[in-house]
This record gives sequence, structure tokens and C-alpha cells, in this order.
Amino acid sequence: MNKPKVLISDSMSSLAVSRFEELGVDVVQSAKLSPDELLGVIDQYDGLAVRSATKVTPELLAKASRLKVVGRAGIGVDNIDVKSCTAAGILVMNTPFGNAITTAEHAISMMLALARHIPQASESTRAGKWEKSKFMGIELTGKTLGIIGSGNIGSIVAAKALGFGLKVQAYDPFLTNERAESLGVRKVELDELLGTSDVVSLHVPRTPDTANIINATALNKMKKGSMLINCARGGLVDENALFAALQTGHLRGAALDVFEEEPARENPLFDLPNVICTPHLGASTVEAQEKVAIQVAEQMADFLVDGAIKNALNAPNMTAEEATKLKPYLQLSQQLGSFIGQLTHDPINAITVTYGGDASKINTKPVTAHVVQSVLEQHSANVNAVNALEIAAERNINVTNAVSQGKDEYQCRVMVEVKAESETYCVAGTLISNRPRLINVKGISLESQLGPHMLYVTNQDQPGVVGAIGTMAGSQGINIANLHLGRRSEGNEAVALLEIDDEVTTSQIEVMRGLPGITDVQYLNFASPT
Repeated sequence: MNKPKVLISDSMSSLAVSRFEELGVDVVQSAKLSPDELLGVIDQYDGLAVRSATKVTPELLAKASRLKVVGRAGIGVDNIDVKSCTAAGILVMNTPFGNAITTAEHAISMMLALARHIPQASESTRAGKWEKSKFMGIELTGKTLGIIGSGNIGSIVAAKALGFGLKVQAYDPFLTNERAESLGVRKVELDELLGTSDVVSLHVPRTPDTANIINATALNKMKKGSMLINCARGGLVDENALFAALQTGHLRGAALDVFEEEPARENPLFDLPNVICTPHLGASTVEAQEKVAIQVAEQMADFLVDGAIKNALNAPNMTAEEATKLKPYLQLSQQLGSFIGQLTHDPINAITVTYGGDASKINTKPVTAHVVQSVLEQHSANVNAVNALEIAAERNINVTNAVSQGKDEYQCRVMVEVKAESETYCVAGTLISNRPRLINVKGISLESQLGPHMLYVTNQDQPGVVGAIGTMAGSQGINIANLHLGRRSEGNEAVALLEIDDEVTTSQIEVMRGLPGITDVQYLNFASPT
């Protein structure tokens, strides 16, 4: 079996290469490829590891025929078209914790430097001046720091600020009272934070909801003489409005590590004496770069080798242990979804996956994604577990996870129900010795393994039907390996599942459909693609 192959297309610690190789992945590091050169080689790789320089665009993805995962050594994925990756079925993961301490320390450093005019005083002193009175600073002890965004980095900033003697308050729509109490911060709404904080520090991603969260209106609400710190993302602050607030003296100063346009070669804010600027250095420490390089290598290798998913932006997370535990469930879900997908010929309105017994205790999200994938791939190309739920949403197919609370004769049960325009289809399966087994079709109980080639027969429960099927199959050269039967009740609707050795032709199926008592015959293919 060939090893998966990864390209590192940006500058990255050599520890990433070593870690990939240790984990069984072939790796090539080439940080000087032009965009055109990258287009020419990307089809050779299963994984792409990047920092911020490489742009993962739809044009690149169109050439990436083997690509399964893009890993970002860092937090921000502005350079990665996540939506297009998802549509192409490519996993996107980042390393949100590797540079958290480094970025938090940079924010604290910027706050201290701004309070004491350290960069300006250094420049003045190096120029031969001695301007002690010009650079009168302020103490931070006893002042109030307002943190916008109390996630991983924001919470570290809060802890360090408390150590400096600041009072800390935070605004975050997802911050609970219990979490705020454990952090030692006061939970407030945004307007209160702006109006009562001596320092405001941003620690949120840039999204449609947070873009220009600090605009002219917000700046006017800020306490007169307060300071603004942004070491998060460019575009969170309206830079023109900030320029005006600094020029009028409404704000004492601002410290910025990120900008709307980067690299920031020119910016009116650079000309203001009460502004400190750094070139996106938040994650720029040796320790942080080593951490994220190792983490991205481990995460990508775990996915490519073992199927584990960690810190994914477009798929449910799944540990290596879970991947091993879920493997038989994923096989079962693939068979159930494929079975019902091959039966369904009308537009689908809803897919419901219900878990019972031991199945209700697993991480069901990856299993449901595989069910949806297996249903949809019978009707669409390029569907996989990464993009299946998004494709379903685009088609207005409602996907639901459910848990059955009642007792079951089987230790575990997974049931898939598909509502189409003309009919509802339902199948259920279980695991016996960790092997998938079909146990119910359309409410009819039967037990069957699913071989590569199956015939699904519905008929009236009457004498002679099964014999006629066997006789006809023999006359057509169809060898039956296994036969499984079930019926709703005596004389009612019945189901037969025939495992056969090879594919059958349309004409053979039509002959079987013409037998007395047969209502339908369908060939189902469960053979693994070659």
C-alpha cells in the first residue's frame, strides 16, 4: 500500500517534515513554488500543508484530483476557500491552540508598550534625544480591560491581565456565567464594555458578524482616553474611523498587529504618533511555529493514515480511537445508505438516521455523514463524508439525527429512513461480531449480509414464488450464493434478498419481474470501487 503524500508549500519548521515521516507519510517541502508551479504539481498529493502565503483557491482545487485534506499551521484560514474545499470534499483543518499563548503574550506586550510609549521613546532616545516629559505613561494596575471574544486566546489574555492587576470584563455571545466566573471576569454586553473599559482588546475571528465590529459608532461609545488593541484579524476595525478617533484625541492610542490589507505597506495610521504597529507578529515565536508545525503534521497524518479528524472546520471531529471504534459502524452506514439510495429514484426530501442500543452511545455525527454520503452518491458524483451534509442542505434535504430510547432485541441498531416525493423507504442494520448485518427492510424483519452483488425482490407471500425465482436464476446462469427471506405477515408482502456471484443484465431482471407473484426486482451493487 502506497504511503499518503503531503506537500508543504509554505515556510514551516523542519519539525513538520520529521513528524510526517515518523507517522508514515511521504512529504515534500517546497516553499518557493509560484502559483502556476503549484497548479502543475498539486495533483500528485493527498494533503497540502500551508501557513498564510499559499492561496487555496477554486482554481487550485480544480487541479487537485487526489487532495483529501488541507492543513493550516495556525488559526486563520483567510487564504483557504473553505466553502470550495467542502464542495470538493476536501477536509480543512487548522491548529487553533499552537500559537494561543504567543498571540496572547503579544497582545499583553502591545498593551504595556502602548501605556508606556515604549516604541516611540526608544526611537527618540536612539535619535539622541532625552524626552522624559514627552512620554508620560499610565499605570495599568487597577484599570479595566475589556476583552471582545473570550475563547482560547481571549481567556489567556484575561488570566495574564488579572496577574498584572487589571480588572477584566468580557463580551462574547457564547460566554456562560459559569465560564465567566471560572475565568475571573465580569460578563457584560458590548455597549457596556465599550463605555467602561480603559483598554479594549479584540480576540474574535473575522466573520460577517464581526467585520468592522469596531466602527465609528462603536468608537464613539468607547471611554474617552481609552486604548484599543487588535492582535486578532484585520477587518475587525474600521481603520478610517479609528484614524479620526485617534486624531481628535477621543482615544489615547491604538496598538495594531493586523490590518485590513496585508502586507500593510502604506496606511494613514502609520503617521499618527499614538499608534503602535507590528507586521502580524502575533504567532511569530520559535515555540509557536514549532508547535503549529508539529500539530498540523500530526493532525494531517492521523487523518490520512487512520481516518482521525481533529480541529476540522468542515467536518465532525473524530479521534483515532473513535475512528477505530466507529469503523464497523461506518461500514454499516455505508451499506444502509447505499441500499436505500439504490432503491430511491425520486427527489429526496428528508433523511433520518436513528440510533438504538450501543449505537446511541457513539459519536454519531461521522456515521450520519457517511449515511448521507452513501445515499446521495447513488445519484451524484463527487460526494464524500466531508461535503455530503452541505450537498444535502443545498438540495433542501433535511438531515436528522435521532436516538431510540426503547429496548431492542439487538444490541445495537442503526435505522435509515429516506422520505422521497412518492414514497418513504426505511432500512435498519446491526453489527454482529462487528460485521454489518441488514435486519429490516420496509418494516419487514430479515437478517442478511450484503455481498458485492445482490438482488432485492419484493413479492406476495404465496407458494412457489421462491422456487420459481431459483429456477429462473438457474436458467439465466445466475448463481445464488445466499438467500434471505422475510414477510410482513402470512400471505402479505414479502422480501427476498439474493446474494449472487456477478452482475446481472437488464434483460435478466425483466425476465424475473415477469414471474407470477413478483412485484419488483432490483439489482443492488455493493462492490468496492476498484
